[in-house]
Amino acid sequence: MKIISLYCMLLLISCSSDDTERNETVSEPLELQPASDSELMQRVQEDVFKYFWDYTHPISKLSRERLHENDLSFDANTVTTGGSGFGFLNILMGIEQNIISRAAGISHLLTALNFLENADRFHGAWPHWMDGTNGSVIPFSSMDKGADLIETALLCQGLICIREYFKNGNAEEQQLAQKADALWKGVEWDWFTQGENLLYWHWSPDYNFEINLPIVGYNEGLIAYVLAAASPTHPIDAAVYHQGWAQNGTIRSEVQQYTIPLILNHGGVNDHVGPLFWAHYSYLTLDPRGLTDQYANYWDLVRNHTQIVLEHCTRNPNDFLAYSDKNWGLTASYSRNADGSTGYSDHSPTNDQGVISPTAALSSFPYTPEASMRYLRYLYEEKQEDYIGIAGPIDAYAPQFQWKTQRYLAIDQGTIGPMIENHNTQLFWNLFMNAPEIRSGLVTLGFTSTQHGF
Repeated sequence: MKIISLYCMLLLISCSSDDTERNETVSEPLELQPASDSELMQRVQEDVFKYFWDYTHPISKLSRERLHENDLSFDANTVTTGGSGFGFLNILMGIEQNIISRAAGISHLLTALNFLENADRFHGAWPHWMDGTNGSVIPFSSMDKGADLIETALLCQGLICIREYFKNGNAEEQQLAQKADALWKGVEWDWFTQGENLLYWHWSPDYNFEINLPIVGYNEGLIAYVLAAASPTHPIDAAVYHQGWAQNGTIRSEVQQYTIPLILNHGGVNDHVGPLFWAHYSYLTLDPRGLTDQYANYWDLVRNHTQIVLEHCTRNPNDFLAYSDKNWGLTASYSRNADGSTGYSDHSPTNDQGVISPTAALSSFPYTPEASMRYLRYLYEEKQEDYIGIAGPIDAYAPQFQWKTQRYLAIDQGTIGPMIENHNTQLFWNLFMNAPEIRSGLVTLGFTSTQHGF
């Protein structure tokens, strides 16, 4: 139901009444009721869905890296691997929410998966960016012109959800599920260890492993280790997780921030939390409820992370304009630099530049439902004209500097709808966690889940 539905209904009643039959006493005017929580959540889901449907790449049906409201042609052929994985989840959400028909969603996804079959791959992994017209790698940086394992992991979690969603459907749906399955199984996760007990982020035919960036915790990389352990074709040993990601147990943290335990060292630093996307990317599909291993209770981990960011914005130690418990959220996004220039930054309590990123609070609905709803109402009831654009909430704004960007990023828009869906129906958590190889991989790594019975 749209937000305006109640207003329209009341207007219809008002216009259809017969003046001749009115009582002589004048009744009090009807007070319009605000939209319900569910109506507002559906509204923002519909808005962000536009990024992955109305503004998807027309040939590949993959997600564009970015969208500029004042120049829709800007960088229009650069598609993003991880953002496309988020886009796949948004398409499934669109089907579930009746935003699009099931048939339209299937057609869209078939085109995208056919494109991925023929796009550039490197030991089964896709690059960070591709050309949406032909699938050729677009360098992310001078040396980053090959495989990106984290981006590939973010894509593969979407592929697994596609498979699970359609695997028992009709012939066309089963064909789609089989394509998704084959694509995910083609990733050579074990190649990216270089024979060590550690996963590496990049490889390219020109530079081999020269970038030499290990994936160590805690950051957005947990999903890569889960998928690598779960792979039926190219799995890693459990030691790669424990020695590499968990750094032989030194990933644990005893530090508190705002009296709230961090639980794990964030990005190898043990005194503060990182940007909030670390609590979103892996957990679009990996259900943290009741999920534990020898290092953490993952529900406590992500909830504490979000509470720390909320507490920081509420206390507002930097005295930035308009920060409050209803206007909060720090994560990686477009940014305004101290010198007035614009760029991109990983906002967090220790890198607070006065920039609020809407995806931070909105994608945290499962962890902070009341605070996230306060923020959603702030956006749509107080600041809609300022901060809502053609594809939902804009990427970032800074009241302190009277700055906002009329731009969007796939990796920011893409987490909002699916995380709200997980909050409401647990759709993606159930699809992913019930996939047999995922359950097996998590058990191999020493995880237990009271929510999913292993």
